[in-house]
Amino acid sequence: MEPEQLLGHAAEAMKKAYVPYSNFRVGAALLGDDGHIHHGCNVENAAYGPTNCAERTALFRAIADGHAKGSFQAIAVIGDTEGPISPCGVCRQVLVELCSPDMPVYLGNLKGDIAKMTVAELLPGAFTTKDLQWRNSSE
Repeated sequence: MEPEQLLGHAAEAMKKAYVPYSNFRVGAALLGDDGHIHHGCNVENAAYGPTNCAERTALFRAIADGHAKGSFQAIAVIGDTEGPISPCGVCRQVLVELCSPDMPVYLGNLKGDIAKMTVAELLPGAFTTKDLQWRNSSE
């Protein structure tokens, strides 16, 4: 699937965002290995902390629907930003956890600007399961 098509799906998901506090809509579209597209939008909360970003919504939805960690081809994220939108740090960490390091991440905006990165490029030096192995190896 072309990046523009996946960003189109992200734009559709963006319309469903629940953003009564910031009015800042974000959409995501996660392409599974089976061709299924998992939509995600940001969902705000008055307590702010429980707010969930579009990227995590799409990823968690895919996992909840039975798709395995690493079974994704690409993700697209879109927002009404000056340049291509950039995922927050928490979303970058979740992408590292659930996606392959070389998976494409397409970042866009409503003006049609697109940037392409990989999961590894989004979070160099990421904390991963490898960092936890020392805990299990001493048992």
